[in-house]
Amino acid sequence: MAGDGWPSKNFGDCALLVRDSVSPVDAKGLPYVGLEHIGEGRLALIGIGTAEDVTSLKSRFYKGDILFGKLRPYFRKVILAPCDGVCSTDIWVVRPKDNIDARFLFYWMASKDFVDAATRGSEGTKMPRAQWEFVSRLERQVPPLRHQQAIACILGALDDKIELNRRMNRTLEEMARAIFKSWFVDFDPVRAKAAGQQPPGLKPEIAALFPDTFEPSELGEIPKGWRIGPIGQMVQVLGGGTPSTKEPAYWEGGIHPFCTPKDMSSLAAPVLLATERHLTDEGLAKVSSGQLPVGTVLLSSRAPIGYLATAETPLSVNQGIIAMVCDGELPNLYVLLWTRANMDRVLANANGSTFMEISKRNFRPITAVVPSRAVLRCFMQIVEPMHQRIVSSLKQIQHLSELRDTLLPKLISGELRVPDAERIAGRCL
Repeated sequence: MAGDGWPSKNFGDCALLVRDSVSPVDAKGLPYVGLEHIGEGRLALIGIGTAEDVTSLKSRFYKGDILFGKLRPYFRKVILAPCDGVCSTDIWVVRPKDNIDARFLFYWMASKDFVDAATRGSEGTKMPRAQWEFVSRLERQVPPLRHQQAIACILGALDDKIELNRRMNRTLEEMARAIFKSWFVDFDPVRAKAAGQQPPGLKPEIAALFPDTFEPSELGEIPKGWRIGPIGQMVQVLGGGTPSTKEPAYWEGGIHPFCTPKDMSSLAAPVLLATERHLTDEGLAKVSSGQLPVGTVLLSSRAPIGYLATAETPLSVNQGIIAMVCDGELPNLYVLLWTRANMDRVLANANGSTFMEISKRNFRPITAVVPSRAVLRCFMQIVEPMHQRIVSSLKQIQHLSELRDTLLPKLISGELRVPDAERIAGRCL
């Protein structure tokens, strides 16, 4: 075994818990990280806040510190701090001791063994918290510093590739949204032609598809020849339901993906590849809308309203989702971007006493601009390849994440040699 001969050390011999509290006054102007900003299982930030509105004591951290969510539901929320800042007191700030590489320590804390141990040692009833005294006694063989750095380099290369893909996806999504806004919200090509100008950035053959005048509509001026119609007449607006969770025949051994808003809550891009739960044939038969096709646009309709995604696998949905099957005039990527661009109107049509909800009845009448078929066809020819690149990239991210999570415990424990791991990882990078 590669770990033979490595000395055994307690976690507390390798890591220091930093207890540097910051008052609200001193926190002003600093970046803020709460549990909501750390992606569970993603080992990356999904956002960052500001300490301007901080009203309670926080913890100070510095770039390179390890931030670990100590509330039991969030133990896989762990990141290497990318900057200086302050964080929630529900997050441990951990720093490596001498001869311990920070990234190696980070991956140790992200490993299943460490998370499982933190879970076992947590205390509390409503919101159990990890106990430093418990995890500091965890023991394992620890390789020499140079070997730690090699392990961290392999795992870090996988994470770097994952982050590169995520950045590319964000860029592609922003490009698609910008095109939609320019063509179908601001009507830039039509305004340019109306002013006797060539629409900037458009090839002549694409510019020729747009009219050069406007006409009145209930939404204000729209390009001549285009029209307005209720979204419910342009797509099938469907809902779903949850088969009884007390009936094992509906769930045990299920193979049919079943989507809830939770599945959409942490998506890095508006694409749903898989779901947490699955239905059996009997369970699927209990969902009134049945199994929906690939390409269906999904909108969470409550708790909260506004998660969006396209389904990249056939699935059924629960009662917290409005599903739009785009088999009519408007293609699915137009509908996806229209829904995002009109979220204020969606929210304005929501109601509820316990929580806000947009019903299918209130959603269907919301009006949408319906461009000419030629413009829609051209739009899809541009954005569909972007969407497919995002889908392909997300699948690669999924594969790389699974590979990282497979290699991580084997490298940390010494079960897998560094050269072997380098060969395995190299085939995917």
